[in-house]
Amino acid sequence: NPIDIDSPSAAIDSRVGMIHQHFMLVPTLTVCENVALGVPSDRRPFTDLENVATRISDISNEHGLAVDPWVKVEHLSVGERQRVEIIKALYRDAELLVLDEPTAVLTPKEVEDLFVILRRMADSGKGLIFISHKLREVMSLSDRITVLRDGEVVGETTPSETNRQELAQMMVGRDVRLTPDLPESKLGAKRLELSDLTVIGDNETVAVNKVSFDIHAGEILGIAGVSGNGQRELAEAIAGLREIEPGSSIELDNSDVTLCSTHERREKGLGFIPEERIPDGAIPDFTVSENLVLVNHGDENFTKRGLFSFDSIRSHNVELVSDFDVKTPSIETPTSSLSGGNIQKVILARELSAKPTFLLACQPTRGVDIGAAEYIHNRLIEQRDIGTATLLISEDLDEVIGLSDRIAVMYEGEIISIVSGEDAERNKIGLLMAGVTD
Repeated sequence: NPIDIDSPSAAIDSRVGMIHQHFMLVPTLTVCENVALGVPSDRRPFTDLENVATRISDISNEHGLAVDPWVKVEHLSVGERQRVEIIKALYRDAELLVLDEPTAVLTPKEVEDLFVILRRMADSGKGLIFISHKLREVMSLSDRITVLRDGEVVGETTPSETNRQELAQMMVGRDVRLTPDLPESKLGAKRLELSDLTVIGDNETVAVNKVSFDIHAGEILGIAGVSGNGQRELAEAIAGLREIEPGSSIELDNSDVTLCSTHERREKGLGFIPEERIPDGAIPDFTVSENLVLVNHGDENFTKRGLFSFDSIRSHNVELVSDFDVKTPSIETPTSSLSGGNIQKVILARELSAKPTFLLACQPTRGVDIGAAEYIHNRLIEQRDIGTATLLISEDLDEVIGLSDRIAVMYEGEIISIVSGEDAERNKIGLLMAGVTD
């Protein structure tokens, strides 16, 4: 029967549970405390944890969700934290679970384990809504598939009646190349060299530990790893946004930039696509035009006798919007009104128009539709083929394998292996991401 859900509490009362993409857990509390948090009770908070632990154990045994009720969440792996999220929902007697991009931060092995759990839950009578842009996983897990485009249902099918290519076409409304065409690379001069790069993280522990590698012109080096293994700190250190430890060295085009500012590194050829589009890559209240010249406003082509040449800026930006297929009513439109994919194209247009010799691309297609992702992939390959060196940091393993000439696997702040793109196997990379090197 239809029901009205107008608040999270109404959803919980209707036995609907939500598993968020970004975990809603308190790291300093135990599993028991996190599960009990927010559950209505006549007792004072956390005074009935023995009974909570017993119930957690029952749920764990029934659904294969192995987790220690008494351990603090901060000591759990990413996969274990996700189990806690599922247990939280089941503890509240959820019969329908909505999972939002649940595999975004999991290794391939953790994804397999999660799917075993989800299938077991479905077999026990639970209903599951699996929201994902990863078509391989949608095809593997689903009984029925509903495709949304622009907030509307554009197709309903089953895995036996369709394939990934057809799903992608439904999602975008046109043919899409799911696997990038990566021509043979022609390596040139060394563009980036890191030596013993060590970075301290926000929690005052070592986030990047003596990392060394180089990237040549005409090459894409992909960084594979589960979120939280030092990728963000690595990128910020290379971009000049985070201090590095003594003994670390960063060179761009054989020039030591270890002590240089971000602006100075840009002048030496750095292009940077940050992990967070908003606010790190673009300012939402600025117009498209303003964001397109945000870091390049000092370009001599944009000034005349020390003053901005607005005609030159406008002409430049109109051309960029056209060249990069940015869907916007006008270059004076506030950037906040654009879709995620179009905001990312604005950032890409700005960075590539500066003709970087080295491009640092962090999560370049996160949260964008398949069509925008295909476009961004093609642009990155074009840059590679004209001689740009690119460091691609992504949590999308298919993206890393599809675009990279070499793949460096990062685990607990260290590069534990670098493999050729030609020799990259999903299972092997997945094991390395989990720290398995044997």
